[in-house]
Amino acid sequence: MLALAFAFIRRDDIRLAAMDPGKPFQIYTPPPAPDYDRPEAWSLLPGMPGRRGEADVFFLGPTTYSGAEHWNGPVDDPESQEVFRRVMAPNHAGPFAAAGRVYAPRYRQAGLYSLTTLREDAREARRFAYADAEAAFLNFLSRTDGRPILVVGVEQGGDLVARLLAEAAAAPAVRDRLVAAWIIDSVVSAEAPPLRPCRAPRDTGCLAAWAWAYDDDATRARDLQDRSLVWSGKELVNLGSRRPLCYNPLLRAVTEEPAPARLARGATNATGLEWGARPPFVSRQVSAVCRGGILRVSRPEARMLRPSGSWEDRLRTPGFNLFYADIEADARTRLEAFNALTRPSSPSQDASRTGPGAP
Repeated sequence: MLALAFAFIRRDDIRLAAMDPGKPFQIYTPPPAPDYDRPEAWSLLPGMPGRRGEADVFFLGPTTYSGAEHWNGPVDDPESQEVFRRVMAPNHAGPFAAAGRVYAPRYRQAGLYSLTTLREDAREARRFAYADAEAAFLNFLSRTDGRPILVVGVEQGGDLVARLLAEAAAAPAVRDRLVAAWIIDSVVSAEAPPLRPCRAPRDTGCLAAWAWAYDDDATRARDLQDRSLVWSGKELVNLGSRRPLCYNPLLRAVTEEPAPARLARGATNATGLEWGARPPFVSRQVSAVCRGGILRVSRPEARMLRPSGSWEDRLRTPGFNLFYADIEADARTRLEAFNALTRPSSPSQDASRTGPGAP
């Protein structure tokens, strides 16, 4: 009985140990690289059903691979694909579908175990994933025909997007087309963000980045500060004492001003919805305030917005989105502002702007 009791107490540690690939990354052979010219290398492409907007969206999704065989999951892993299809796409890519055609690449992501440890093998796996992210982004750019672009990364995808913005997206030709970038559920240092922060709802070419914790969860808030890794050039280093960048999606700005729940446009649990279906929302579910660089969020009352599923599911990005409608409106507003700045005005608009008879 004592052994059973000990096993129950240590069950999370036992499960975590079972996910360890068990070999040094230096002697590990990764799965084959995806070919982004082929449709099977993408989880979402514009030819799939769904709403289409005026822009193109590059969406780098969160961790879905939880196997123990690989440090970096194969892109054809069926369980990983199913988690993305059922959970991640409808909840976290969905808010951007109203703004543009969504491209979501499959990539050899670091497995779920790699995000629970700071050991060097795990850092190597996370650095390795960047090569696929960069290759997918360059392929995406070749498909977009000069349209405005939005760049989005969630959790591990957000970590990789931070480096993409500093490197692959740094060219003026790309920055000139960039509506904005969103790094969600991932830490970016406020000292050296890859883009200037979004400080007003109609800013463009800017970065909205936040990592969140419930306001009564001091452990997660502390872990985000103490255990997060950020890019220093091509290396992943501890955030340390640096403050994270904190964007409040209810106020659509980097600010420490509190946002009451009455401003929350709509949260949802879209898990299981077909891609392209717009989910129902519940409004006024959460308040939010940036405190110490972490977005502190009140716990919602709706049962569907509570963590659920297996132990692995609870380690992943949640199967709900507390800010779905807020993010959706944010993306549309910034696209409208971008178009107003970059599109040539018509003669009638010029006349209304300058007045009749103006030179």
